[in-house]
Amino acid sequence: MKFLRYILFPVVPVYFFITWLRNWLYDLNIKSSKSYNLPVICVGNLSVGGTGKSPMIEYLINVLKTEFKVATLSRGYKRETDGFQLANSESTVKTLGDEPFQFFNKFKDDIRVAVDANRQNGIESLLNLTEAPNIILLDDAYQHRKVKAGFNILLTTYYKPYFNNIVLPTGDLREPKSGAKRADVIVVTKCPEQLLDADKQIFINKIKPTAKQEVFFSEIVYSDKVYSQNASKLLKELISQKFTLVTGIANPMPLVNYLNSQHLKFNHLNYSDHYNFKAEDIIELQKEQLILTTEKDFMRLKGYGVLKTKLFYLPITVKLDREKEFVSKLKNFAKR
Repeated sequence: MKFLRYILFPVVPVYFFITWLRNWLYDLNIKSSKSYNLPVICVGNLSVGGTGKSPMIEYLINVLKTEFKVATLSRGYKRETDGFQLANSESTVKTLGDEPFQFFNKFKDDIRVAVDANRQNGIESLLNLTEAPNIILLDDAYQHRKVKAGFNILLTTYYKPYFNNIVLPTGDLREPKSGAKRADVIVVTKCPEQLLDADKQIFINKIKPTAKQEVFFSEIVYSDKVYSQNASKLLKELISQKFTLVTGIANPMPLVNYLNSQHLKFNHLNYSDHYNFKAEDIIELQKEQLILTTEKDFMRLKGYGVLKTKLFYLPITVKLDREKEFVSKLKNFAKR
């Protein structure tokens, strides 16, 4: 796969020009974007996958849900439905996609969760609800410029920042690095613990934020417990039991490294991002005594009753530096 990406390098300038031209046309209002009379917050990235969008959306929900009627709007990647779908008690991972289904499972009593590949139609459908939201979080919509969000949060990982990358197909960027200028806030995710201020400044110097932008740093916080559908146990209890780690996410290495740091013994089955598990996969997984997975993968696997007693997930949250400043900036926008 890497070899194929390298030999496709001659395509890079073509992809760069097409995406740059598209952005230029939007910047000049030759291609039109639609604004809305309520706060719309976009969370996204320049690169493909693995920057921590879902934990950031959940962080924003927790910050905003007590003061606002929050709705999330996602594309619903790999769902088996079309058009606008509003999450309800009948919803499944197949009707919503794994990440929106995760949001609904965790916050169903606090927010509305919707999916629509057409973000304009999705927003308008939400606004036509009897109990319409008064703030909308757009998940993974940084390149969806038909909607003009009022506040853009751009994510980039500490170990694979966008400024060290190039566009597809050889690199991982969906658009040129100059697209970062549209962000109001840039959050550097998956940082090492206790990152020194001097190292943060070096990183900021490489980002070269504009005068209107602020840069924040975040790290993953792993729960000390793992959860099944109806039980939980301390993560440290797994020290005495070998288990199988199952991942279908863009970059499982932070999780793998964390579990290794906890001196846990496990076999790792690594699938592609948003992997749709097949019948033969489930037959093989049935043979495992204990399975640990991510919360996103758990949404896709928990429907298989044969795994019910052996399937656990490890929740994560994010912790931001200068959190009060970040929350204040967020709420000041939301209250406009």
